[in-house]
Amino acid sequence: MKEIEEKFLELKEKAELMLDLAYSSLLYDNRVIAREVYKLEDDVDREHEELQRLAIENVIDDRDVEKALLYVRLGAALEIIADSAREIADVTLRDMDMHPVFQKSLRDSDTVITSAIVRPDSPYVGKKLREIDLPGEFGAWIIAIKRNGVWKYGPDGDDKIESGDFIIARCPKETEDKLIEMLGKKIDWETYEE
Repeated sequence: MKEIEEKFLELKEKAELMLDLAYSSLLYDNRVIAREVYKLEDDVDREHEELQRLAIENVIDDRDVEKALLYVRLGAALEIIADSAREIADVTLRDMDMHPVFQKSLRDSDTVITSAIVRPDSPYVGKKLREIDLPGEFGAWIIAIKRNGVWKYGPDGDDKIESGDFIIARCPKETEDKLIEMLGKKIDWETYEE
């Protein structure tokens, strides 16, 4: 059952990240972020199938049908969320115009999704997330770190920040500039290339 729970939590984190990234792709009219949502959706499809397989195997082993059914249903709901995030990102990839009301609601939000590349001289390089307390200092949460082309979703307190990391964080608008200043260089989405 532990393996099922871990797979479910991983699926949940990816679905949440996908929504954050999809909204960011709209807000910043950013095709790079939108394409990342597409890649993640493929991962979610595979992980959803794996969750179903694990749930069925669990029923065979311990006959707890109700618990297995619960995970299958929750996994299906997360798959729907992931598909919805992909549809949101699709608006960016197809160069469709957002409805003005939706555009305004995104821009009026107190919270932003921001991203940066960690510079070598950042005071956070080599430190664990729990050591730097971004939630306490900036009200910020790192939702993903990309290092050497590999994403880490929902990093925990033991994860370290390294020079060159691509960081995606959620924070209040008023602390975004200070957070970026401490991390490194804000990503210029007009010129960014993968």
